Amino acid sequence: MAEKKNTVSLVWDIAKPIADELGLILWDVRFQKEGANWYLRIFIDKEGGIDIEDCVNMSHAIEEPLDRLDPIEQSYNLQVSSPGIERDLVRDEHFLRFIGEKIMLKLPRAVDGQKEFHGTLENYENGELTVLYAQDKTLTVNKKETSWIRLDDFPGFN
Repeated sequence: MAEKKNTVSLVWDIAKPIADELGLILWDVRFQKEGANWYLRIFIDKEGGIDIEDCVNMSHAIEEPLDRLDPIEQSYNLQVSSPGIERDLVRDEHFLRFIGEKIMLKLPRAVDGQKEFHGTLENYENGELTVLYAQDKTLTVNKKETSWIRLDDFPGFN
């Protein structure tokens, strides 16, 4: 029996070829409830960054396929935006793209007396990332064991 795809996977499959056609990188898709409302958030990127026109173009291009294929049962608000600075790193390709870059991460439980780490992403393999922090210490952790992981676009302002 085939595994039933969740909403995010279904929307990803719809959005990816559209983003590719528009010359955009599909960064992430999230379907989240906030209060009484549901939000379908599609994050896009491209070399040199995106602008409002890219967001509008993606929004317009995906509206008809979403309406036609109807992968979401409840009503929702569609939002298309940039992943922003200090963007969340979620997918394997995010980590592989940013090896050697400054990142920050938060753990639900302290390691060596701290929960938040700022350092350089040294390696990523099979869901495990290694971060060089505090000049000579390394932390290796599975991404599933973190609260969040983000690019650190403002190192030194910690």
